[in-house]
Amino acid sequence: MKYFIGIDDTDNLESRGTGHRARQLGITLEEAGIAKLICITRHQLLVHKDIPYTSHNSSACLLIDCDPVNEAELTAFCRAFLLRESAPGSDAGLCIASDQTFTNAVENWGRNAKKVVLNAPLAHELALRHNIYLEGLTGEKIGVIGALAAVGLRHAGNDGRVLWLPKLRETEGVFVALELKNRLCVDCITTKEGSEIADEDLIMADGWIRPVMRNNKITLLVEQTENHEEYKWQHVPKEYIKSISN
Repeated sequence: MKYFIGIDDTDNLESRGTGHRARQLGITLEEAGIAKLICITRHQLLVHKDIPYTSHNSSACLLIDCDPVNEAELTAFCRAFLLRESAPGSDAGLCIASDQTFTNAVENWGRNAKKVVLNAPLAHELALRHNIYLEGLTGEKIGVIGALAAVGLRHAGNDGRVLWLPKLRETEGVFVALELKNRLCVDCITTKEGSEIADEDLIMADGWIRPVMRNNKITLLVEQTENHEEYKWQHVPKEYIKSISN
């Protein structure tokens, strides 16, 4: 069964960010034999004077595959990991939801977290109503707001950039589009305007590949190169990805 694990506010100004913690958690879950890590996404939330945050107010969501009989072990493992690894002074929050527990209300929580100031009691009320595990683990325990938002946004499938896929950070060079799609486990490769490119086209992948979520698909965005004989496409630059996902 697919599970969504949302984490938020695990860092301080001196520590590595929540994205790093999410990758650590996913890898250790696999090493422990509890779950298979599928994907990790970053979700930008509202930046506002009334919202405490470390640097960018972003949260992360891990998509995993886990046998439902291991759900209690999964929860205990994630909880222990964040209690152990979250930085001093952080307000870490943890949310775990199976694919079967979602309603529009949970997705709307994520969308609202990008636009308005929310509060922890409302997050807990929503999670309880939909049988979703949600807990604040450190500090003021307000990380539950972003943790629940990350889960809702990832399930909705139209927000966030991908922080982890198999071989994502090791991929560099020229690839046939179909080969790159299979190597990275992305669903489609498209232009910025949304047109899919041909499977036989050649793409230059020259570092910092970050697919995004579009229409519930992991989507690699590319742009056409000019006057290059070896390949037709290259993945869009870092600045563009950040501009559409920050």
